Amino acid sequence: MTVDANPLLSPSSLPYALPDFAAIRPVHYLPAFRQAFDDHLAEIRAITMVRSMPTFENTIEALERSGELLDRIAHTFYTVSSADATPEIQAVEEELAPLMSAHHDAIQLDSQLYWRVSQVHERLGDRPDLTDEQRYLVRRHFREMTHAGAALDAEDKQRLKALNQRLSTLSTTFEKNLLGDTNDLAVVFGDVAELNGLAAGEVSATARAAAERGMEGKYLVSLPLFSGHPYLASLTVRESRQRIMAASLSRASRGEEHDNRAVLTEIVTLRAERAALLGYDSHAAYVTDDETAGSPEAVERMLRELAAPAARNAESERAALQEIIDATEPEPFSLEAHDWAFYTEKVRRARYDIDAAALRAYFEAERVLRDGVFFAATQLYGIRFTERTDLPSYHPGARIFEVHDEDGAPVGLYVLDLYTRDSKRGGAWMNPIVSQSALRGQLPVVVNNLNVSQPGDGEPTLLTLDEVTTLFHEFGHALHGLFARVGYPHFAGTNVFRDFVEFPSQVNEMWILWDEVLENYARHHETDEPLDGAIVDRLRSSETFNQGHATSEYLAAAWLDQAWHRIGAETEIADVAEFERAALADLGLLNPVIPTRYSSAYFAHVFSGGYSAGYYSYIWSEVLDADAVEWFRSNGGLTRRNGDRFRQRLLGVGGSKDPLDAYRDFRGRDAEIAPLLKRRGLES
Repeated sequence: MTVDANPLLSPSSLPYALPDFAAIRPVHYLPAFRQAFDDHLAEIRAITMVRSMPTFENTIEALERSGELLDRIAHTFYTVSSADATPEIQAVEEELAPLMSAHHDAIQLDSQLYWRVSQVHERLGDRPDLTDEQRYLVRRHFREMTHAGAALDAEDKQRLKALNQRLSTLSTTFEKNLLGDTNDLAVVFGDVAELNGLAAGEVSATARAAAERGMEGKYLVSLPLFSGHPYLASLTVRESRQRIMAASLSRASRGEEHDNRAVLTEIVTLRAERAALLGYDSHAAYVTDDETAGSPEAVERMLRELAAPAARNAESERAALQEIIDATEPEPFSLEAHDWAFYTEKVRRARYDIDAAALRAYFEAERVLRDGVFFAATQLYGIRFTERTDLPSYHPGARIFEVHDEDGAPVGLYVLDLYTRDSKRGGAWMNPIVSQSALRGQLPVVVNNLNVSQPGDGEPTLLTLDEVTTLFHEFGHALHGLFARVGYPHFAGTNVFRDFVEFPSQVNEMWILWDEVLENYARHHETDEPLDGAIVDRLRSSETFNQGHATSEYLAAAWLDQAWHRIGAETEIADVAEFERAALADLGLLNPVIPTRYSSAYFAHVFSGGYSAGYYSYIWSEVLDADAVEWFRSNGGLTRRNGDRFRQRLLGVGGSKDPLDAYRDFRGRDAEIAPLLKRRGLES
């Protein structure tokens, strides 16, 4: 292959530098990465060989200019590898993982580069002409290189590099195992009666999924990333619920080829060893030292403060569900995990007269997107969306929208990939395809991925309220990526502290039940009738309903993540399940009726994603979120004035200033925890 034949090695000629996915093949990636690695190392050598004293311009800014080809190729590849991981792409990723780790270390651990960065850092006081963003950039580069191990001696660096490469390989293996076992454990039903309680569109989605695997006449229920399944709330056949839950909980821990238990124990052991090498007591201490939390102890204090009231509320909820079973079932039984969602819906209907399944008729996906998600963004920020069917995407199911400001100025491209498929990893996420920066003259391209079941041809996609929430949530991340306007790529979009990144996305959820937004999108897909106002009132009244369960399952996962990453390198874990039980018992959340939201063997956030020792981030960010929501409500809600303030002072700064400073600039003070406790029904 010649260089000219590889479309990844030339800048894209498409609008917004969108990769020409139509021309890119799996075979193009590894040669392109190797070329990009070489180019980047040459750029770093050019920086370190400068004979004059280090300055912001010849060191920090030069560092920001370097690696543009690698960034472009990496963003393209990792978009595809997470959303359309064909066997060819998986093979590339396995080979690439240690190469990428080695290259990252070659930059971050370069002694000459570190010396130059440290010299600029030491002399910051001599440069009053630098902007606030430039000064913060210097501090972040010095902090991140130090944190990565740049100050270690040569022998320790060699061990660190070996650890990083092995960890990158293990993380890739974990994700591959999880995807494989999730696909293998999809539950097949032979009789439609076993799916009694599902809506017609849900049944057609399972039939479509089965047909796509060559099982005509059967029904296949694929598994989401979290424990359980949305269908558990509707399925009337208890055995069907039990089969789905059992499959979900057993993922990657069945002793077969996709078993992740040995993989994850090696990951935590090596992470602990790396932390010790870097001077920390644990991986959790290493991670939180460079987050807003500051320490594992601060995280633990919050989790313990919330765990006791959450467990207490969950027990009250369990008792109420058991009463329903005892009163309504011909042969009463003890509530189990696979029963919780089903009987919760019974209690919800009895207490609030809300039928969650019936709500789906009012949440047709296209209308939710255009008249809900996009509408709220237009009202707040004045932006407009135009679908671009002429632009190539990485998969036929991924749609592209061009975003403009009210004055016609381009903002960027937004890509939505809604539906589940076997080649897509579970869960929902946002990632950049092109990152914005003034230095490189780039505007952003961002993508949202969800895993909604696709109905049969010609049938509408009807979302659950949870799926509506997920779409609004992920679009909050997209707005962060679209709106950030920074000088340097280091601060682009959502490149903020991990325990702050969920804050803007959680704030965006507030518009789901906001009158003006809800009235615009929540209309019956057949009759166009709006969702009854009385139902809306009851939905709002029920917002703390089942929060004991929801908070408990989340806190259990957050603490499990902390427990795994607080161990020392010498700790040996012989039994993963027993480790889980002991950790959850320690927090008072060992409850078989409420499984942790993610069990260890399928906890992708922390073993193959970027949330190791950081899954607490969601609740940590929610303190800011709940406090900010109160500000919006007390200042008029969905107005351009409020949207502009939020955009300019929080979303627009990306990672270019300390996030808590940005929050204080927006709010006028630090966040308070009281709104969060009220939201989750945890007030004493």
